[in-house]
Amino acid sequence: MVVHNPNNWHWVDKNCFDWAKNYFQEKLVGLSTGAATDDLYTHITKLSSIEGDCEVNQRKGKVISLFDLKLNLGISGHVNGESFSGSITIPEVAFDSDPEDYQFDISIFKETSKLSEIKPVLREKLIPQLRDTFSEFGKQLLNTHGNDIQVSSDKVTSEYTKANQQSSFAKVEAAKEAAKKEASGNVSTASGTAKKATLSSETQQSSKTNAKYNTTKVHLESSFQVPAIELYNTFMEKPRIEAWSRSPVQPDTTNGSFSSGSALQNNDCFKLFGGNITMKLISSEPGKEIQFQWSLNDWKEGHFSKLSLEFHESKEYHETKLIVNWSGIPVGEEDRARGNFEEYYIRAIKVTFGFGAIL
Repeated sequence: MVVHNPNNWHWVDKNCFDWAKNYFQEKLVGLSTGAATDDLYTHITKLSSIEGDCEVNQRKGKVISLFDLKLNLGISGHVNGESFSGSITIPEVAFDSDPEDYQFDISIFKETSKLSEIKPVLREKLIPQLRDTFSEFGKQLLNTHGNDIQVSSDKVTSEYTKANQQSSFAKVEAAKEAAKKEASGNVSTASGTAKKATLSSETQQSSKTNAKYNTTKVHLESSFQVPAIELYNTFMEKPRIEAWSRSPVQPDTTNGSFSSGSALQNNDCFKLFGGNITMKLISSEPGKEIQFQWSLNDWKEGHFSKLSLEFHESKEYHETKLIVNWSGIPVGEEDRARGNFEEYYIRAIKVTFGFGAIL
């Protein structure tokens, strides 16, 4: 990163969001509560989504990190032979957070009283590892990127900014030394290298696939007091869609076909909310999953996100958990997409059909 900033006086910032995503992918995936042979066991399987901002900045010689991130982690495991999957949502990992500030929302899909036994184990053995990782993140961020955004001290004539710079780099060097000590006690593995290579490949492929926008992901979860097949049908049957969307399902034959039946069929293309939303049904499995292509009419022409809906029914608790994994959203649009989905899909369905508490 080339810096033209006399005496390091002016504000300079570096976007480190992609680095943060790779960092948490490497540090968090694979963390577990213990041995896979334990009666109660869970481990982190993936970084499902990460949203927010992450930057390193400098002004008047001082280097600081500014970040405010929301993460969702996929988990899986077993309780006395019964397998489960779920998620952990961390609403805020911020530059000014203390370890005790972090909140962890644990969700077990198709939860039963037996499967809920994993939650105390998870809180006791896995959550502390997450707290430690998040607490170290700010130091590692400065350690990696602090040198990139300043003119070297030999080119600084201001004693004021030079003193600030020396103080900042003293902190960075301390972080480096701590990292070296930690690394000296660890042995790198081929799996870690392969993981990085796979992630790099995925990032490159994503940039090729979504050339028109830099994109991000959104993850949502909501519970409905209704069987999974009923909630599934609410997204599939045209009369129900028109009821909760309060708009006609308009055929979009310019982008594909549209079936004449009362329920959507794969490859059906249609518009909702007065034509503001364009959708295409990609695949569906009754009571299990639906996948759509989804686009706002003010996005660039031809750009579609992928909206995946999963339905996890807990018969014991008489509810279905809707898991929304939404990829391909243009960076900067994620808050808008999340808010609109929560208001015009989730809340609208609950209000229209009485499928659960309205928040």
